[in-house]
Amino acid sequence: MTNAQQAMRRMGELKARLDRFDDLAHRLSDLQELIDLGDDDPGFYETIAADADQAAAEVDALELELTLNGPYDAKNAILVVHSGEGGVDAQDWAEMLSRMYLKWADLRGYQSELLDTTEGDEAGIKNASVEIRGKNAYGYVKGEAGSHRLVRLSPFDSAHRRHTAFALVEVLPQIESNAEIDLKDDDIRMDAYRASGAGGQHVNKTSSAIRLTHIPTGIVVTCQNERSQTQNRESAMKILRARLLERRMQEEADERSKIKGEHTAAGFGNRIRSYVLHPYTLVTDHRTEASVGDIQAVLNGELDPFIDAYLQQSIGQDAPERA
Repeated sequence: MTNAQQAMRRMGELKARLDRFDDLAHRLSDLQELIDLGDDDPGFYETIAADADQAAAEVDALELELTLNGPYDAKNAILVVHSGEGGVDAQDWAEMLSRMYLKWADLRGYQSELLDTTEGDEAGIKNASVEIRGKNAYGYVKGEAGSHRLVRLSPFDSAHRRHTAFALVEVLPQIESNAEIDLKDDDIRMDAYRASGAGGQHVNKTSSAIRLTHIPTGIVVTCQNERSQTQNRESAMKILRARLLERRMQEEADERSKIKGEHTAAGFGNRIRSYVLHPYTLVTDHRTEASVGDIQAVLNGELDPFIDAYLQQSIGQDAPERA
C-alpha cells in the first residue's frame, strides 16, 4: 500500500469516527429534549432509560477506542501461542488458547486464520500462529501477551489429579510491506521441505513447507499448514515481518527502560491470567484483578471483560502527570 493510499485510509477512519461522535451527540440531545417534555406513561421513562444505557455503552466503547492511538494499534495482529511447563497438558492448553482467540475474533466480527501449527507429542500443539484481521485488531489484543496459567483435573492423568499448565502468548503487529522494516530479499534464505503431521498424504509427499531465515538476525520462521508452497511462503513472510518489527520495538523499549531505569518482565515468568477449572471455576487477570466465573464462556471467546479492563487501566497509566 502506497503512502497516498495509507493517508486516504486514515482520513476515512477519522471521518467515520467523527460521524460516530456527531451521531451520538444528536441522540443524547434528542434524549434530553424528550426528558424535558415528560410523559405520564411509565413505559416512556423505561424506554428513555434503555436508550440512555445504550448511549452510555457506546460512549465507553468510544473511550476505549480512543486509547488505541499507538503507532501500530490500528493494524492487524498475529498471535503466537507456545506451550510451556506442564507436558501434554500444556500442549493441550496451547491448543485451547489458540481456539479461544479464533472464537474471540469471530465474535468481534474480525477475520482470522490459523497460519501455522506444530502438533504436540500426544495431544494439542507445541505452538500456533493466528492472524486476526480488522480495525484496531492489534490494539485490542496486545494486552494478551504474557503467560496464561491453567489449573484443572488433567484428562491425561490416569489418576485424574489436578495439574497446572502454562502457555505463552506473543502478540505481534502485522505490517504490509518490506519497506516498513527495511527488509531486503537478499537477506532472506528460503528452504522448502516436506510437511509433517496431520493433513493427509499430500503434506508428506510434496515439499510444500517453507522455512525462512533472516540472515542478518538469525530469525527463523516456518509454515506448513497450506497445500501450496506459495501460500506457505506468504504466511511465513507475514510472520517474519512481524518478528522483525517486534525485534525493533523491543530494542526501542529496552532503550527507554535504560533511560527511565525500568525493569520489564518477559517470558513465562510474566503471568498475566489464571484459568481455574478445579476446585472452583474462575478466570482472573492478575494485572487488573478483573475476574469472570464462567470459564467456558471465556474459552468460547468472551474475552472483552479482560480486554476492556486492561485498556481502561492503560488510560490511567498513560495520562500525563499534573504539576
